[in-house]
Amino acid sequence: MSQSVSLSWSMTKVFNLKTRLSPQQLSDDDLILRCQEGKQPEQAAFTELLRRYQSHVNRVLYHLAPDWQDRNDLAQEVWLRVYRYLPRLHDPQKFKVWLSRITTNLFYDELRKRKRHSPSLSIDAPRLINDQEIIPELASDSPTPEDDLATREFYSQLQAALADLPEIFRTTIILREIEGMSYEEIATITGASLGTVKSRIARARAKLQSVLQN
Repeated sequence: MSQSVSLSWSMTKVFNLKTRLSPQQLSDDDLILRCQEGKQPEQAAFTELLRRYQSHVNRVLYHLAPDWQDRNDLAQEVWLRVYRYLPRLHDPQKFKVWLSRITTNLFYDELRKRKRHSPSLSIDAPRLINDQEIIPELASDSPTPEDDLATREFYSQLQAALADLPEIFRTTIILREIEGMSYEEIATITGASLGTVKSRIARARAKLQSVLQN
């Protein structure tokens, strides 16, 4: 009996300690649980959650749509949905996968809206790199170091090669190679079987290697 009381008291003490901590001091899991306590997420806790994962959302959207200038609007819509549906997330440890799925689903929703009106890409068209417009050059007389020039050229070619992949292959390879997610997590996000995910990644890698081999 005393052991049960002691255990209950210890759990209550730990719970009260966590509730006294600021959102910045909480682990990711505890932060998500705090956001789920009320009918709506606590503002301070949700702001901290956004701060921790905003770069992840921006990075996924950037690699999915490097030429879109309104990615910030799409990112805001992602967080509106997170705010609305966070109470439905049963496992805080799956938050990043859940967040990635919301992000990719919104991207495809927007892509379907634009598809019929999407302009064709030109080799000479400017590209956005780190939110700056870069016009590809075949040659340069400027005194840029060779290694820096080679890096920029390769990065530009890589972005072009990713953009040329079918959307589902691009999403899969980005989640795997850039976000470092497991095959199982990607299968959950894309709604595909594990075998399909592995096949898509293999085909995407082969395509990229073929384009970038020189």
